[in-house]
Amino acid sequence: MAALDEPLKKILGGTTAKVLAEQLDLHTVGDLLHHYPRRYAERGELTRLADLPLDEHVTVVAQVADARVLKFNGGRGQRLEVTLTDGSGRLRLVFFGKGIHKPHKDLLPGRRAMFAGKVSVFSHKLQLAHPEYELLDRTADDEGADAVSAFANQLMPIYPACQQMASWKIAKAVDAVLPSAQDAVDPLPEALRDGRALVPLTEALLKIHRPATKADIADARSRLKWDEAFVLQVALARRRRAETQLPAVARRLVKDGILDAFDAKLPFTLTDGQQKVSREIFDDLATEHPMHRLLQGEVGSGKAQPLDALVLTPRGFRPMGEMAVGTEVVVPSGDLAVVDGVFPQGEREVWRLVLSDGSTVECDDEHLWIVGTRGAGERVLTTRALRGDLLRADGRPKWSIPPATPVDLDGGEARPLDPYELGRALGGDGAARPADRVPDAYRNAPLKDRLAVVQGLMDAGGLPAGGAAVYRAAAAPLAGDLAWLVRSLGGRAQLHPVRDGAYDVSVALPDAYPPFRDRAPERAVPGGSDGHPEGGPGFRRTIEAIEYVGRKPVQCISVRHPSHAYVTDHFTVTHNTMVALRAMLGVVDSGGQAAMLAPTEVLAQQHHRSITEMMGELAEGGMLGGAERGTKVVLLTGSMGAAARRQALLDLVTGEAGIVVGTHALIEDKVQFHDLGLVVVDEQHRFGVEQRDALRSKGKQPPHLLVMTATPIPRTVAMTVFGDLETSVLDQLPAGRSPIASHVVPAKDKPHFLARAWERVREEVAAGHQGYVVCPRIGDEEDPPKGAKKGAAGSKGGAAKASSPEDVAEKRPPLAVLDIADQLTTGPLDGLRVAVLHGRMAPDDKDDVMRRFAAGELDVLVATTVIEVGVNVPNATAMVIMDADRFGVSQLHQLRGRVGRGAAPGLCLLVSEMPEASPARARLAAVAGTLDGFELSRIDLEQRREGDVLGQAQSGVRSSLRMLAVIDDEEVIAAARDEATELVAADPELAGYPELRIALSALLDDEREQYLDKG
Repeated sequence: MAALDEPLKKILGGTTAKVLAEQLDLHTVGDLLHHYPRRYAERGELTRLADLPLDEHVTVVAQVADARVLKFNGGRGQRLEVTLTDGSGRLRLVFFGKGIHKPHKDLLPGRRAMFAGKVSVFSHKLQLAHPEYELLDRTADDEGADAVSAFANQLMPIYPACQQMASWKIAKAVDAVLPSAQDAVDPLPEALRDGRALVPLTEALLKIHRPATKADIADARSRLKWDEAFVLQVALARRRRAETQLPAVARRLVKDGILDAFDAKLPFTLTDGQQKVSREIFDDLATEHPMHRLLQGEVGSGKAQPLDALVLTPRGFRPMGEMAVGTEVVVPSGDLAVVDGVFPQGEREVWRLVLSDGSTVECDDEHLWIVGTRGAGERVLTTRALRGDLLRADGRPKWSIPPATPVDLDGGEARPLDPYELGRALGGDGAARPADRVPDAYRNAPLKDRLAVVQGLMDAGGLPAGGAAVYRAAAAPLAGDLAWLVRSLGGRAQLHPVRDGAYDVSVALPDAYPPFRDRAPERAVPGGSDGHPEGGPGFRRTIEAIEYVGRKPVQCISVRHPSHAYVTDHFTVTHNTMVALRAMLGVVDSGGQAAMLAPTEVLAQQHHRSITEMMGELAEGGMLGGAERGTKVVLLTGSMGAAARRQALLDLVTGEAGIVVGTHALIEDKVQFHDLGLVVVDEQHRFGVEQRDALRSKGKQPPHLLVMTATPIPRTVAMTVFGDLETSVLDQLPAGRSPIASHVVPAKDKPHFLARAWERVREEVAAGHQGYVVCPRIGDEEDPPKGAKKGAAGSKGGAAKASSPEDVAEKRPPLAVLDIADQLTTGPLDGLRVAVLHGRMAPDDKDDVMRRFAAGELDVLVATTVIEVGVNVPNATAMVIMDADRFGVSQLHQLRGRVGRGAAPGLCLLVSEMPEASPARARLAAVAGTLDGFELSRIDLEQRREGDVLGQAQSGVRSSLRMLAVIDDEEVIAAARDEATELVAADPELAGYPELRIALSALLDDEREQYLDKG
């Protein structure tokens, strides 16, 4: 047996080895040698006590300030209180009963020692209860002479420890096995070591555990990071190479197929980022080995406007609902183009942009706008993005919209009157009545006629006013018509109420269109910026507000023009679409099938509906009225009826269905495909490796794999950085919809804050809104969750044994939906309409609750994380997450995204019983501090570590990375990847590197080898 494989029991004895195995997962000599110090103490150093983390086992080096024995229980009990100091803060030690005698003798004022224990809080002060300690300033005659020598002559390693095994005891165990470091097999090729100036492995192990200088520590860390990075990258490089050896059907693009038919009437323009990502995906699909790509970011879907929105045609504005294939429309440049596709999108939430001149336009939340801001040129942003970033720091509007180029119109109606004389008559010079309006024939007229009407109106009833012109006291209909005409000429007009329903209309026009004809030249209004806050040419209008309208029928249109844009009330619009759908259509064209795996039935139904609406008749292949080149798109979920399920299975096995969208039901044995070519996994972190592998195994040959996530979790980020997946990142990252205010509610420290949280929910309901209450558990389980101890929910016994307040919070079972719902309906939310929603409800019951909540028939929904994805109720503005510390950072971010989806701002309250200085509270504060999902994934990664990059664990407990940190060491990882790829390409079997093969076999146990094979 190799020296490093020797069981610790043989060297350290059974008792010590048992603690190391059970508490720190250290079993062999090699395990202990790779248990590196967390930090090092120096002679004269006093650890900053002010920075101690709550609820962690720590080792500190400090000096005793004072010690005193106090009596309690009428003198029957006594405790020793010792105060430590380091100049930055103070820490209290407490010892009880008979355990006070030895520390009372040892811990005299002025003595220095190492102390180890769990940091807790008592009476608002940090303390260690019954800590272990090791004196550092004894004389050579004392039994601690070895500790004095270590402290005097070298840096003192502080190891990751536990309550049962203090750091200095681990150090003594390391001393016992350190000679075995001479037998360590060095996995790094000699050429790599020399080229990177890395010390040999044996030297690195000696220096990391017993450094003489800080330079020794740096040398050892650098070498050991390379060990981890390089060996891991070799494993991944071999896997990537093995994948290129696997047979897969190349899915090359087919000309004049479904994808081309879809693109030909695409109602959106792909962004540059989406075009780049699509190219990467189609390049991968065209190869004869399986694609394995991660798509990160907002994937997007159809962008739409209400059916009653207006679209400018050569004959004037027409409702969106009247658009048809072949209809001519005006594009922003003034050109004409035809509508070559119409896509009804059902009902959606609709928003209204309010501009600085009072004009408005309606659209859905994903609609894209060409906007400008000072000094930054033009950008394309969604309505949602604009809502999240609408104002400057000083409160002024940030974004402006350019006007469309003025064009000639011709409504085809007769214009018997001279347009100028009509304008004068309407303006009061003739017999026009106050309620008169500009007839449609003169609105939908050539430019010169529209200008003549404006000039007639202004000459009759207008006056110059500063740098603009004003038409005085027009009746509302006429004021609106005048403003419309001015905007049609590329100008700005704003209505100001004066009296009795009358309005003054301020008018600003470009130089080419003077507002007066028979007045003095000085009355002309200068063009250019015209006082516009953004400056620059033209008459831009700022976006003053974005208001929620409600649900309305909407649709998209496709315009056959390079800009893919059109004019809607003179606002420029563009669009984009789903990258994944185009990839699936490309595979169907090549004769294969595509499967999209969604984590919930709600999300699967949403994807299916979106895809079929986007494809239109192309999604009805083989059906009456379907397109000749189309294919069937089927849905497969667990709650489908037997007949629908049989038909869906038949369509898959015969190949009738080119695309299937489903949940875990797709993985079942009875689901068979005709020729599965592509698997698309949505929200990939919601699926285990086995589930993804079960679906991939249904292909005759390994299918291509595309995994998507809008919010990466730490393991996803780690896999990405390590290059296990080829990655594509869409430029548009998730952002908040309406602003979401997030706050931590410290329920234990400040109970009145929790009471105020329920008051806020009642206030939101009183204002006509709704709310969610989220709990970690359902509450109908027979046994308490794993780790929950009897009496831990706050009972006397449970509390008495807890060494700190956070122990009580950790040991009690997580709060449950059914319990909290009962407490709320009889307590703080009494009188409100409260319902529960969780995963074990029957599908019909779940649907009924969600339908009633969406319809506003319920005020508050108490739910588990079943609402995390795919639930969209814009009227819900408040969310209270109970035991928020029990959820991961990314999960909290996903949950929070359920509010702030309407016009009103969202409120998310993170309730926790953990103390203020605890890591859990720090994590919650990070969530409350940002809405950026990618930033939160980095925070999560820094706090939880990477998880086991080669295994299935999602936490840092089993991490194979001891020295390497993904966030901090990206450069090392990238360099190691390059070295590993080159080495594997030259020697795939590693025949010339036996030491590296040994290291790989140690890293890749059977489970991890299987994981790599599955992908």
